[in-house]
Amino acid sequence: MTHPLPLAPGPAARPLRRRARRTARPRRECGPSVELVREGASLVDVRERAEWRSGHAPQAVHVPLADLENGARRLPRDRPVVVMCASGMRSRSGAKHLRSLGFDATSLSGGIGAWQRAGGAVRR
Repeated sequence: MTHPLPLAPGPAARPLRRRARRTARPRRECGPSVELVREGASLVDVRERAEWRSGHAPQAVHVPLADLENGARRLPRDRPVVVMCASGMRSRSGAKHLRSLGFDATSLSGGIGAWQRAGGAVRR
């Protein structure tokens, strides 16, 4: 008989319970990310300075990816962090790095263009 959950070792071979994750998903579609930010998550933009100046979310904190190690000190640790960039590639690296530093971080899939299409504001 196959059980949907892995079995614990031992004579009873009872199913292991999977714990609910309390951290942000590593990658989120943009719509849920906009809602997460509206509910109080921090938004970090890891694009370079020229990209930031061309347009950014008003509530975003600008920390270029190369400066994330030191810039992480500016972020609150008591709430989730959504990381954005131009397309979603750098934000994945940034979110992964922030998770290694103990943050509850997720990457916004699709970048700032997806953010705008999902109803997120952009200041130019």
